[in-house]
Amino acid sequence: MNCFSGNIPNFQDEYSLQRNQLAHLCGSQQLFRDRYIILRILGRGGFGITFLARNARLPGNPLCVIKQLCPKTTSTKSWEKACQRFEQEAKTLAQLGSHSQVPMLLDYFETNGEFYLVQEYVRGYTLAREVKRNGTKSETEVKQFLREILPILQYIHQNRVIHRDIKPQNLLRCEDDQRLVMIDFGAVKEKLVEITEDSGYKTATTNFVGTMGFAPPEQFALRPVYASDIYAVGITCLYLLTGKGPLDFEQDAYTGEICWQKEVNISDNFAKILGKMVKFSLADRFKTVDDVIKALNLGENLPNLSNCLTTKPLREFPPQPQQTPPQAYISPTNKTAIAIREWKAKLNNKQLHRQLNSYLTSV
Repeated sequence: MNCFSGNIPNFQDEYSLQRNQLAHLCGSQQLFRDRYIILRILGRGGFGITFLARNARLPGNPLCVIKQLCPKTTSTKSWEKACQRFEQEAKTLAQLGSHSQVPMLLDYFETNGEFYLVQEYVRGYTLAREVKRNGTKSETEVKQFLREILPILQYIHQNRVIHRDIKPQNLLRCEDDQRLVMIDFGAVKEKLVEITEDSGYKTATTNFVGTMGFAPPEQFALRPVYASDIYAVGITCLYLLTGKGPLDFEQDAYTGEICWQKEVNISDNFAKILGKMVKFSLADRFKTVDDVIKALNLGENLPNLSNCLTTKPLREFPPQPQQTPPQAYISPTNKTAIAIREWKAKLNNKQLHRQLNSYLTSV
């Protein structure tokens, strides 16, 4: 799929012009790329703008999300790398979109030096909005949230992708079926950051992909691992329990870790699990999603198992008389075959006896 031009853009002028031009289309009937009706802006960031749009070329004009990403590079070599890496990461997102809880990638292309991702629009509301509307959640509800999100994260990691920006604002509750959907992957953004760094263009907004407070230390060092997503999920759990963002908690003066234990009312076992999820040190944190799932299952089963443990010796009962084991079931067909074999055996015995008696008489 050759969807990229060979022209190097003038980003200082072209980026601003193209962004304003696309934003100017909001609410008009003029088509972008001869098919998309731009409705409104959904969000802005250091990497570009996200728009809500309709596809005018498909029946029913279905809604979609257009993400405009803008790499900062001026050399031909860096621009070629940007095109290659964007296409590679777009294909990865397309593969992830086969999961029902990850938005499907519908299209990707480059126009005037800017990259675009067109994704499925999920009608719903974020977990951040849910907490603001309905209040904080209980331990049981947060455990249910983990049961929903951990299999998604497990699937993503199995495909060798690190989300890099898990937070309540990037987790949608679908209005149609109430499923949890994970949006706004940082994979493409990070590849564009690498291009920016290769070209020598560095700013505070492009050096780091993620959200302050939800990203662990190794992610700030531009070395995210799978456990970085586990940290973000743990911080999201604390938000669901308290309604507080990570920067609203007090910090330990020695370790830098947030002090959250007194803010929540949860069981000791669940507190230990959350504590291990949000450890600053990778050595002390859960390494894989499987580890978290195992810990949660153990925590949930412990009370039931303790109730089932036997602490007193069993009462001795007199031995039961041995019973004749029931005969195995024999089908009618097998019964007929057995009867025929027995009849043939008897017939053969009779013939043998007759021959023997005839021989003895003749002698």
